[in-house]
Amino acid sequence: MADAKSIEATLRGALGCTHVEVQGADGVHFEAVVVSPAFAGMSRVRRHQMVYAALGDRMREEIHALSMQALAPEEWTGR
Repeated sequence: MADAKSIEATLRGALGCTHVEVQGADGVHFEAVVVSPAFAGMSRVRRHQMVYAALGDRMREEIHALSMQALAPEEWTGR
């Protein structure tokens, strides 16, 4: 079972995030806000692919569902 803090740490390390917020109460369904300069100029689909790639096997083995916002720093308003 995954936990929000370990997912945050994985994403920070892999994507050089300036902000990551992951929530999930049941250990398999999560919501995330991921802000990274690496996303600048990329489509939404490509950003999501980068997040999935960063999580690797965890997406198949630990995480059942991940709803996310993947934003470049200039798009993040600190909501």
